Amino acid sequence: MSEKEHKVSRRQFLSYTLMGVGGFMAAGMISPMVRFALDPALEAGGEIDLVQVATVDELTDEPQRFDFSVEVEDAWYTSEQSRTAWIYREGDEIIALSPTCTHLGCTVGWDTNEEHPNQFFCPCHLGRFEKDGTNVPDTPPTRPLDVYEMEIQDGAIYLGRPIRR
Repeated sequence: MSEKEHKVSRRQFLSYTLMGVGGFMAAGMISPMVRFALDPALEAGGEIDLVQVATVDELTDEPQRFDFSVEVEDAWYTSEQSRTAWIYREGDEIIALSPTCTHLGCTVGWDTNEEHPNQFFCPCHLGRFEKDGTNVPDTPPTRPLDVYEMEIQDGAIYLGRPIRR
């Protein structure tokens, strides 16, 4: 083999160099985007602090609306976020439902529709849910309302994140 066959021309050297530098720069630009996309999936199983919302003595057998706020930390910024829960007593069991309609995310209200009393009603697309949160057949929602993660300690009700049923 001759020495000429192993030489890299000036044009090839510049091409290889520019491709290497370009690849390095592209990797540097894409890596934060990949981290941004994967970060919520990596933190999905993280712990959320439970927040005291009500006491057991306040509850009745009719769903009541309880507003509360949670502290949300986003990078270096911490803020308060408002949340709502529909909580009621069913015998010895306490049920805490999310007010977010599972159809398109509107807010449902308890017993707000005169045509369908004693149901959760979503005014956006006429979605309806039974008292226990199950969706009424032949209405837009295809699954029940989410239930909150809940703990009861010393007569106080603590809620965490909504859990999909």
